Amino acid sequence: MPVGDIELLNMFEHVLRLSRVDETQSVAVLKSANSNPRLVWAAMEAGQKLGAKVYAVELPSFNHPSAMGFDLTGYVGETALTGHQAAKQALSAADLIVDTMLLLHSPEQSEILGGGSRMLLVVEPPEILARMLPTEEDKRRVQAGAKKLSAAKRFEVYSKAGTELLCRIGQYPTVTEYGFAEEPGRWDHWPSGFLFTWPDEGTAQGKIVIDTGDIIFPFKSYVQSPITLEIKDGYIRKFSGGFDAEYLENYMQTFRDPEVFAISHIGWGLQPKAQWSALGVYDKNDSVGIDGRAFYGGFLFSTGPNTEAGGTRNTACHMDIPLRRCDVLLDGEAMVRGGDIVPADQAVSDMKPAAQTLPERSCMR
Repeated sequence: MPVGDIELLNMFEHVLRLSRVDETQSVAVLKSANSNPRLVWAAMEAGQKLGAKVYAVELPSFNHPSAMGFDLTGYVGETALTGHQAAKQALSAADLIVDTMLLLHSPEQSEILGGGSRMLLVVEPPEILARMLPTEEDKRRVQAGAKKLSAAKRFEVYSKAGTELLCRIGQYPTVTEYGFAEEPGRWDHWPSGFLFTWPDEGTAQGKIVIDTGDIIFPFKSYVQSPITLEIKDGYIRKFSGGFDAEYLENYMQTFRDPEVFAISHIGWGLQPKAQWSALGVYDKNDSVGIDGRAFYGGFLFSTGPNTEAGGTRNTACHMDIPLRRCDVLLDGEAMVRGGDIVPADQAVSDMKPAAQTLPERSCMR
């Protein structure tokens, strides 16, 4: 059902409170001609209701000549803020930036966050924002997983479809997303609810099978036939399958950059209000597809850039690919089993035998 203006305003006030906005704070709302005007209005009104000093930074629309489609994540790294020092300074002066444009994976975003400003990405339509309105419980749930992920050294993923991925972790930080930005330098996305890290460089080995019904972003489509990706030394080396495999490989090749085939972040969804089936009931241009990325127990891997983690791969192609029905293990302990989150008090010995028998040497060379 449509969300009215009063409800939308109350939702923004709730999220800004969680983000510790008050009369001591300044809030910048970043927008462009493509921003949803209702989100811009609600962000500014809610900030003023909380007593903050609110201002808007509007930038021209941006389209890279090589970009295909209208999805905001279809071409990353370069934005309307690229090379715009005056606008960057204006944003850096704010305590909190509400991004209705999408700066994700850009060097400018990293520089602004490095200065201590907080940033909250809000680009989904109001109805999705309402369904996944963040809570303190979302934060506790994600942080509990992050404690495990941050301490681990070995990440494994298996599935009955054939996925057998192994890698070392620890070189890059663990990133949490729970829907609000309350600490200096923090970036988050409302709505969200997942966590991830990046494999140590060159250690991801094995294969990933994208099964029927899994999702590929930015295509925003469900896979119709399995795709097998052979992974060696951190890169996709071979695509196998039918039309879906050919299409995915061809799309990534159009960027003419070998770095697009690198395995980027890996993690799992922890948002019970996100729905795997939601993608089919929204127009592709209505949503960035957070449901597919954050649904509870989904294994999400990506390809391409790692600048968000402090790496050097600033490549324009970023694929997010969530898989269902996987086992995810950290140092041999199951976090997700068959697409279900494992309760914190469940014994490690209950994990599937298949996860114990694969050779450790695959990634621990």
